[in-house]
Amino acid sequence: MQIVNAPHALYAMAAAQAVLLVATAIGHWLAKRNVSKDYSELNLRIRSWWWMVLMLFTVLSLGQTPAIVFFGFLSFLALKEFLSIVPIRLTDRRVIFWAYLAIPLQYYWVSQQWYGMFIIFIPVYVFLFLPIRMVLIGDTRGFIRSAGILHWAVMLMVFAISHIAYLLTLPVQNPAAGPFGPVLFLLFMTQLNDVSQYVWGKTFGKRKIIPNVSPNKTWGGFLGGVATITLVSAGCAPWLTPLTAQQGLLAGALIAVSGFFGDVVLSSVKRDLQIKDSGSLIPGHGGILDRLDSLIYSAPLFFHYVYYTAY
Repeated sequence: MQIVNAPHALYAMAAAQAVLLVATAIGHWLAKRNVSKDYSELNLRIRSWWWMVLMLFTVLSLGQTPAIVFFGFLSFLALKEFLSIVPIRLTDRRVIFWAYLAIPLQYYWVSQQWYGMFIIFIPVYVFLFLPIRMVLIGDTRGFIRSAGILHWAVMLMVFAISHIAYLLTLPVQNPAAGPFGPVLFLLFMTQLNDVSQYVWGKTFGKRKIIPNVSPNKTWGGFLGGVATITLVSAGCAPWLTPLTAQQGLLAGALIAVSGFFGDVVLSSVKRDLQIKDSGSLIPGHGGILDRLDSLIYSAPLFFHYVYYTAY
């Protein structure tokens, strides 16, 4: 199915661009009105959002297979970035090749709609194989730590993200949104959750949730974000997904809560490594993990909620 035959998906794309137009106008207005303040980072972030949104829309417009390849490439970039910031042994470099090889195989199962292999390939077969390859190298110093890092990296950066691509292949869809609707719903709600929790936190946030991990996270921001995304999801779910409005309420709450934990889990990694951003790939945002952190948790949970609720 082509995206031109999915009017609700096109409406969602138009709405996203309208929001960016408003944000762009506000950013330029603030910069002109308050010349004493520096809004360059804000405007840089908005420009990066334009590039990311237009890239996503272009890929989706090309069809299902290019979109699956695109998400596979995102997994590659995420895995590469993660392995570039965590400490690994010199001998692990011979094992990392096999971790990267899991990417095309995992996304091949997605393209074939082979749910059984998709769901066990990394948690079972890759999980068992990587330590075998490490054993054959013969370096036992730091073995447990290295095995844990590699397993966790592949699970989060490949297995978790691949659930976004699998949404494109689910057999039952919203006819007006097609296979693109659930993907857009997940991406929009997850990113809107990040913005909502930030805005609510700045406005009403006082009591911090986990100050040692993320000092800016507050109960006001968290609860405000959950309430916002829950209500917005109830309205958007019947338009973009096979879910009803009532099911959309739970989907929104699930995305908001899981997105929060995805954010703070990756924040814990960066604090452990004593770095601010995971990279510099996206101007104004940091690395690709700084944008995918919430999705790493929300994508698998939303996918399985839809899979077992709507099918």
